[in-house]
Amino acid sequence: MMFYHNDKFWGLKRFSYCDFIMENQLTKSVEERTFQYQDSLPSLPVPSLEESLKKYLESVKPFANEDEYKKTEEIVQKFQEGAGKRLHQKLLERAKGKRNWLEEWWLNVAYLDVRIPSQLNVNFVGPCPHFEHYWPAREGTQLERGSIMLWHNLNYWQLLRREKLPVHKSGNTPLDMNQFRMLFSTCKVPGITRDSIMNYFKTESEGHCPTHIAVLCRGRAFVFDVLHEGCLITPPELLRQLTYIHKKCSNEPVGPSIAALTSEERTRWAKAREYLIGLDPENLTLLEKIQTSLFVYSIEDTSPHATPEEYSQVFEMLLGGDPSVRWGDKSYNLISFANGIFGCCCDHAPYDAMVMVNIAHYVDERILETEGRWKGSEKVRDIPLPEELVFTVDEKILNDVSQAKAQHLKAASDLQIAASTFTSFGKKLTKEEALHPDTFIQLALQLAYYRLHGRPGCCYETAMTRYFYHGRTETVRPCTVEAVRWCQSMQDPSASLLERQQKMLEAFAKHNKMMKDCSHGKGFDRHLLGLLLIAKEEGLPVPELFEDPLFSRSGGGGNFVLSTSLVGYLRVQGVVVPMVHNGYGFFYHIRDDRFVVACSSWRSCPETDAEKLVQMIFHAFHDMIQLMNTAHL
Repeated sequence: MMFYHNDKFWGLKRFSYCDFIMENQLTKSVEERTFQYQDSLPSLPVPSLEESLKKYLESVKPFANEDEYKKTEEIVQKFQEGAGKRLHQKLLERAKGKRNWLEEWWLNVAYLDVRIPSQLNVNFVGPCPHFEHYWPAREGTQLERGSIMLWHNLNYWQLLRREKLPVHKSGNTPLDMNQFRMLFSTCKVPGITRDSIMNYFKTESEGHCPTHIAVLCRGRAFVFDVLHEGCLITPPELLRQLTYIHKKCSNEPVGPSIAALTSEERTRWAKAREYLIGLDPENLTLLEKIQTSLFVYSIEDTSPHATPEEYSQVFEMLLGGDPSVRWGDKSYNLISFANGIFGCCCDHAPYDAMVMVNIAHYVDERILETEGRWKGSEKVRDIPLPEELVFTVDEKILNDVSQAKAQHLKAASDLQIAASTFTSFGKKLTKEEALHPDTFIQLALQLAYYRLHGRPGCCYETAMTRYFYHGRTETVRPCTVEAVRWCQSMQDPSASLLERQQKMLEAFAKHNKMMKDCSHGKGFDRHLLGLLLIAKEEGLPVPELFEDPLFSRSGGGGNFVLSTSLVGYLRVQGVVVPMVHNGYGFFYHIRDDRFVVACSSWRSCPETDAEKLVQMIFHAFHDMIQLMNTAHL
């Protein structure tokens, strides 16, 4: 099973975010079971301390003057010979007893301990690409299309239950598939100081698991079973359930919108949840029906503008839309808009976006195959009607809901998203120029940021570590010394074309090497995090390295001004909010003839502008290809 990025053409095995998903992997009938290699995957390695610190020093160089760098060099040397050496030994001891020394730490630090509202600030969203072909925006199609969408999603759930989903591989090497267990019947539950993840999914061989979905519409919540007499209910039967819910909600008053509480600050939501359960124990039963559901299906009343070239508004509505029809803590909210546009809003804690890319692509392929129609039986069996979840509420809860809605909508109104398609060329042309398309976009982003802001931009790009047991991600830092030298040469009128091209190719080589290292467990950011957390757990002082201004200025501690990920080589796109207030979120996907980008920034930050940055990136694309062409002459 070949992967595009493993071609001899690039000569490197490298994994950027979702870099591996290829079309023939999704439907191929295989004898292998989805999770069969989990027990044989290698443990996550602990990198060499010397190598990690050497790479760290390289990464801070673009953000330091000579004196600052010299001081940081001394701090690193002292750390390597003293506290760092001792902490590294403790980390090696920890790793002996765990197949993934990072897993629990990462989940807690990156997600479960975070107290800011996670629905807007942590979740990732993406539109379903069907509007590019058989399902353009059209009023009056929401319910019928929704029934077909649900059907394909439920078929994917059955594939996973039966372990018929092909194992992802790099060449012949299987990759970790554990995150796919977190797609269905998974929910985050708020805690006062730390949240938890509840996962109820089981494969058929493991036993029974939930078989119902939750539907949110106009502040009300419903559930219904998707199996009847052991078989999936069909699109006509799903349509009947959706129509029943939609009519009921259209003809009756709006509900209490309990779902809006999931958009709150985490501790506030935890307290409101405790209070809600205290009001009536039945409320806990209702909450658990939503938690255990396969996923949440949201029926929206709004109609975002969407074309294959421009769908910024879809992103804004997915991230910042009506919180009373999103359960922000669910691993999967499938959102339907009134004009037949669809999308998802997913909690990031249990899995990374490649899982959603996989199911989104599977559904899109089925819709293409069937021309967006149901071609089976129109018969509707006598199945039970959906059950409404009627919560016991009081004035305090309704106040909490009102406050949650207000804070969410206020924060969301500050979000700017620019989602655009660059159609002058795509992967095909970069391949002809022997340039890796992911690196091409990352360097274009570096150049665009440098031109727009007049300085280098510390940048996070996701690499995947799925070669290893329960591997998730590592940080690649694309703002390298080589990238900055190239950006400077592009702004220097005295620099020759040959010099610019040479510097660009050096930046490409450096980025490709970093991505390869990070994918193979040789990154340094997660290693440094492990050393810091060991110190904290042992009650030791925080080492000076982590308090050095250059640590945060270069992006350490979650301070990257550019938070980026490649979504893959399919039609699927996504976005997140910026990591910091004066930063950008930047997701992109790559096709033969185009690059599709989605960029986010905060309107309240006077120095950032997502639309301007996207324009500058598109200019950079042209400049880079022109540079290669001119240098050939």
